[in-house]
Amino acid sequence: MRLLRSTDLALRVLMRLAVADGTTPTTRDVAAGMEVPYTHAAKVVAELQHLRLLDARRGRGGGLALTEKGRTASVGAVVRAFEGEGDVVDCEGSAPCPLNSGCRLRAALRRAQEAFYASLDPLTVRDIVADPTGPLLLGITRR
Repeated sequence: MRLLRSTDLALRVLMRLAVADGTTPTTRDVAAGMEVPYTHAAKVVAELQHLRLLDARRGRGGGLALTEKGRTASVGAVVRAFEGEGDVVDCEGSAPCPLNSGCRLRAALRRAQEAFYASLDPLTVRDIVADPTGPLLLGITRR
């Protein structure tokens, strides 16, 4: 299974903000630091704000800040929110699979997907920035 770029970026934004240490970087700062297009970062930040995982303030003194909900958010829940509820494979798309009515693979892949999410569910954003990751993130963001 491969995560969408937006899911990966969402997790990295949350991690970056979790070690912000009182600073409030802007979306442009975060995009530049992660070497991603500003427009892509802005969409991810908007979704994270919609999920109430971060606060975004405009103007002088503005910037991004992680909410308490963001610090304690389950990594599995964040991944689910960005990846959606779809199956790993699209069995019923524009060209439906002829095995659809009797296929056992679809159910096996669904169980594997749920096991993947279940392994991420107990982890929080706070957990994934604990030592040694947090200090490494600080080193990267202060370049």
